[in-house]
Amino acid sequence: LDEFLSVLDGTPTIVVGNILVGGTGKTPVVVAVIKSLQARGWKPGVVSRGYGVKIGPEPRTGQGELPASEFGDEPSLIAASTGVPIAVHPRRDRARQALVKNFSDVNVVISDDGLQHHALSRDVEIVVQDTRGVGNGRLIPAGPLREPASKLDEVDFIIDNRPVTETQPVDRGVVVPFSKTRHPKRVSMHLQPTFAEHLASRKQLAWTEWVARHRATPIAAVAAIGQPARFFQTLRDAGLVLAHERALPDHATFSASPFASVSEDIIAITAKDAVKCRQFPDPRVWVVH
Repeated sequence: LDEFLSVLDGTPTIVVGNILVGGTGKTPVVVAVIKSLQARGWKPGVVSRGYGVKIGPEPRTGQGELPASEFGDEPSLIAASTGVPIAVHPRRDRARQALVKNFSDVNVVISDDGLQHHALSRDVEIVVQDTRGVGNGRLIPAGPLREPASKLDEVDFIIDNRPVTETQPVDRGVVVPFSKTRHPKRVSMHLQPTFAEHLASRKQLAWTEWVARHRATPIAAVAAIGQPARFFQTLRDAGLVLAHERALPDHATFSASPFASVSEDIIAITAKDAVKCRQFPDPRVWVVH
């Protein structure tokens, strides 16, 4: 990616999206791309829709720990994880304009989702797939696709998000010059926990240590993400006993604590949900990063 960006003029735009409805792992990819570019001297900024938030006519920009109620859960998570400036608006092209205007040092823009937002010009397209593939190959509502599967032949990178047990070594091949006419470059990824964070105190424990402490204790898991079953399975794969699983709608907003009806002494949640739950510092809750 660094090789491709280096031959582009101006401030290039990278779109990270998918053609499937539901979570495929876009946000972790956005965070990974940001950190990789930062390590190579780039100054990324992010644009997003700000799903579920009333933005108003003008884009909203910010940096640092941003309230999910004003920016959306995913932009808030990205900002907290990376420190990059963020701009949100339903029209991502307008968000991009505000981002580069308000943060003059940004020299590469990453769009969290927005593959189908054609008003946003882009230089690189990254599609994140999961084990569902293209489903039955049909568009919404007859199938799970936002646009035809033929789109996969047009993008620059396809990242296959597989369970850790299925991930194969990636053949990175030879880096070729940037060209929209070449075939997409495919890589594999998998998600696995690295540490757990106590929601109330922000104390952190290495994942192996946290699992060792709680492996013998039945726990609860709460998730409001695109694929909550994937999160629950990750916990079970680690050897944890899930006595209670509570799946909530993706991007759910919490006007009251989502943990009030949970009786277990330990509750595991995702980092995406944590940005909305800081106002409910339940001492039983741990965030799985």
